[in-house]
Amino acid sequence: MSKLTKNQKRVNPKVEQGKQYPLAEAVKLLKEISYTKFDATVEIAVRLGVDPRKANQMVRGVVTLPHGTGKTTRVLVLCTPDKETEATEAGADFVGLDEYVEKIKGGWTDVDVIICTPSVMAKVGALGKILGPRGLMPNPKTGTVTMEPGKAVQEVKAGKIDFRVDKTGIVHSGIGKLSFSDTQILQNAKEIIDMIIKLKPQAAKGTYIKSIYLASTMSPGIAIDPKTVSE
Repeated sequence: MSKLTKNQKRVNPKVEQGKQYPLAEAVKLLKEISYTKFDATVEIAVRLGVDPRKANQMVRGVVTLPHGTGKTTRVLVLCTPDKETEATEAGADFVGLDEYVEKIKGGWTDVDVIICTPSVMAKVGALGKILGPRGLMPNPKTGTVTMEPGKAVQEVKAGKIDFRVDKTGIVHSGIGKLSFSDTQILQNAKEIIDMIIKLKPQAAKGTYIKSIYLASTMSPGIAIDPKTVSE
């Protein structure tokens, strides 16, 4: 078992074991227990009462955080030449097709989001084994396969994120930075939680939201009282 650092010893007692905090209180506490010298990422983890191995219980969606994620999102647009100007003017970091398809085949995935037009899906589909495990595969359901790549780029840059439940039944997502105000973090957290609730599968039985934890980079997790998320 690894030894606790001085900072961990100082902040851990502030988080009561077994206690579930109101969301607003948890946001305030998070700032008290975070000790990184850099602007840490605020993350949320929502454990769901679903079996993600069953297609009818998969939870996946997109949400636009009202205050963005606080990080620069690198966007690649794979498209035909007639859409390149639109994507570039919208702020895409990389735009093209064949050269990037070959780079990806060679192992390059130094982007956060990939957007493509329907006409190039045949070429993009061949990259599924590389992009799929990294969560980078474009999908019409998340708006990343579209005839309007410029609009999609603007939405992603403005804070639109894609989330999905993992094989353990948990949705993990970054929802901002520690430098955000309490209100900004609170509103971003509510936005994604509300969307997860809306996406509850009809096949899910019993308790849907089993637990919610809020944390920042290297901080302890703070348990949220699910009853307070709609306050």
